[in-house]
Amino acid sequence: MSPMAKGANIALQRELPDLKGVVFGVDWDTGGERVLDDNLTLLTILVGENGAALSPEHVVYFNQLVSSDLSTAQLQQALGGDDEQVEVELTGVPDEVAKVVFLLYLSEGSGSSRTLGQLKRLVVRLLNLDGGASIISSVDLAEGLSGETALKLAELYRHSGQWKLRVLGMGYSSGLQGVAKEYGVPL
Repeated sequence: MSPMAKGANIALQRELPDLKGVVFGVDWDTGGERVLDDNLTLLTILVGENGAALSPEHVVYFNQLVSSDLSTAQLQQALGGDDEQVEVELTGVPDEVAKVVFLLYLSEGSGSSRTLGQLKRLVVRLLNLDGGASIISSVDLAEGLSGETALKLAELYRHSGQWKLRVLGMGYSSGLQGVAKEYGVPL
C-alpha cells in the first residue's frame, strides 16, 4: 500500500478482520540535532466522546508507561526502525474510549528556539501486534512544519463498532499547553 496522506483513514478491521491489537510507531530524523532528538516525546491519550481524556490515568508517556485499564502501553525499547512505539490492545480498550490520540511534542522548557519544523523526516506506521507485520505507514509529516512544538500524529477511532486509523499531522504552536487545553489533561 502507498503511504497514507494527512487526513486519510483506513478501516483496520475491514482490512484485517482478526486484528486484536496494534503497535503505533514513530520514526523521526533530526539531522543529527541531539538536543532536539533527546527532547522529542510521544504522548498517547485515551479520549471519551466529549473530546477529553477519560482521566489523567488514561494518558501514556515516559512517566506513565501504561494506561490504568492496561489496554495501552508505551514500549521502553522501540523495535525495528522506530524511535518510539505504543502498543494498543484494541480488544481491551474500554467502551467509553472514542479514540486513542498519538501526539509528539518537544519536552523542553519554554523559551526554547527548537521546533518540530527542524525535523528532516517524521513518519508514523502501524503494525499488527500479533507478529509485527506492517499494516500501513504515513507520508513524511515533517513537510510543511515550521514553528510547531507539538503535533497530533494520528488517531485510532471507533466508527460503527470498528476501529479506524486517521493520519493527522496537525500542529500546535502552543506546544504541550495547547494539547493539555484541548484534551483536559493537567500539565
